[in-house]
Amino acid sequence: MNIKIILASESPRRKELLCQVGLEPEVIPSQIEEVITSEKPERIVKELSRQKAEQVAKELSQRSAAEGMDRSHTVILGADTVVAVDDRILGKPATEEAAVQMIELLQGRGHQVYTGVTMIFGADGERLTFAERTDVHVCSMSQEQIESYVATGEPMDKAGAYGIQGRFAAFILGIEGDYNNVVGLPVGRVCRELAARGWQAF
Repeated sequence: MNIKIILASESPRRKELLCQVGLEPEVIPSQIEEVITSEKPERIVKELSRQKAEQVAKELSQRSAAEGMDRSHTVILGADTVVAVDDRILGKPATEEAAVQMIELLQGRGHQVYTGVTMIFGADGERLTFAERTDVHVCSMSQEQIESYVATGEPMDKAGAYGIQGRFAAFILGIEGDYNNVVGLPVGRVCRELAARGWQAF
């Protein structure tokens, strides 16, 4: 079966993870205005991933009707990731000062990374939404280490002000759960859900 993955996200990291397992996605970023009705990180990421996927599905449905597209082997994938400390969500830092404050909060302790995923399968539109959690443990850091890391610029476009796949790897004590989930997409779970429906990644 020739699967076509539509990624409703412009995250280069999510695209790279899909390409890594042989799924070459077409990227159609969602243009939704995010609406959050919960304060719980797990519920928030599921809600936002669903909004993203459904908005792109609506767009594709209109295009299919106009162009006669075959969507029988198409999967739309929406995702959203948050970093949380004691259920407090840390978004992307707006300034270097905010990034320093976030890293100060994370250093020397554990925190959680949640990624919500919504998959919409084929023309019938079967929907699946789930969330994966990974616990990340960060070693103690000096103020100089924190400020030097922030000065690299790496934290500025990342939830929680760090990239586990980048320089911040030097400060990771360990993780419990899916590493790729922290990068931005639990791609193993995505592949298992495809396989459960007879859709093999390769």
